[in-house]
Amino acid sequence: MEKISESIVIEKKSKFYGYRYRIENIEEVSFIIEELKKEHKKARHICYAYKIGNLERKNEDKEPANTAGKPILDVINFNNLDNTLIVVVRYFGGTLLGRGLLTRTYSKTARELI
Repeated sequence: MEKISESIVIEKKSKFYGYRYRIENIEEVSFIIEELKKEHKKARHICYAYKIGNLERKNEDKEPANTAGKPILDVINFNNLDNTLIVVVRYFGGTLLGRGLLTRTYSKTARELI
């Protein structure tokens, strides 16, 4: 596993930290997520998506359905990435963003990693 890039997007005081990794297997995904949970103990959500060959998975981590993991996975597929994990860590800024803005912000954070 190798960290390729990082990004940060701030939207209405919420902070979205993006991380892109090159991965070879699912075990690396679990390890990376656990490490990010330790590093970002006060984060509200740690959402991610990955693709390894034909295997694709997404995780919304309690965000509304298809507002976090799906837009991240869409960025992976749009850019024809493989063996890739993208994680976006969100710190809630006190203002609800709504489904549309939330989806756009997760997507933007993921795009900035490419």
